[in-house]
Amino acid sequence: MRKLIALFMLAGIMFVPVFANAQEAAADSAAQEEMAPVAEEPAASPTIIDDEIIVEEQSFHQVVKDKFIEGDPLYMTPVLICLILGLAVAIERIITLNLSTTNTKKLLAKVEDALSSGGVEAAKDVTRNTKGPVASIFTQGLMRYSEGIEMVEKSIIAYGSVEMGRLEKGLVWISLFISLAPMLGFMGTVIGMIGAFDSIEAAGDISPSLVAGGIKIALLTTVAGLIVAIILQLFYNYCVAKIDSLVNDMEDASITLVDILVKHKLTGK
Repeated sequence: MRKLIALFMLAGIMFVPVFANAQEAAADSAAQEEMAPVAEEPAASPTIIDDEIIVEEQSFHQVVKDKFIEGDPLYMTPVLICLILGLAVAIERIITLNLSTTNTKKLLAKVEDALSSGGVEAAKDVTRNTKGPVASIFTQGLMRYSEGIEMVEKSIIAYGSVEMGRLEKGLVWISLFISLAPMLGFMGTVIGMIGAFDSIEAAGDISPSLVAGGIKIALLTTVAGLIVAIILQLFYNYCVAKIDSLVNDMEDASITLVDILVKHKLTGK
């Protein structure tokens, strides 16, 4: 509530000078009208101001919609589909990767306490009740404790590869849309240029009005494809960085788990 009140106060402080200036301007204009009531004919200025206001108030959504139509929906729609599908996969991956993040230090402390108090079975209960790939790897390693430390290490390495494959699931689709969007844009470019040259050939003369439409379609489709590729590339790099961080945590935590098992001499029991 205090933050809300502070925001209202800040907004009032910011807009008070604007209102004051507007009132002063209105007072000055009224005074000028009283001083010179006869010479009052420039009625075109309000329309110009209104036109400028309309242009300034045009929303970003409307601008994108206009450019989409100008670029020909036949060529822009595939690029838009690449953006929608790529963002859907990227958002799903980001949510999944964030949910897979585990506080490894806290988990290792719980596992060590469980080993000290209740043995391996208690440690298994801790890892099974914890979400994330690190806990799953711990569970697989603890299930092999009776077969020796070497089997524990092999189990951790093998199941770590499985978990890494699950983390990387879906990245190939994002990479596909990153490559496909510019290609579709360039295809629209080539088709637009072909249409422009066809118009020149049919008319038998070169004039800007004949080639302007085809060139505009070509440029808009190219720009759209590049923008889609840039957006998806940012999401792709974020996912790759997140996966690398999770894999490093898994490797460090697995080494620490093996040290804990050796320390408590539970691998041979």
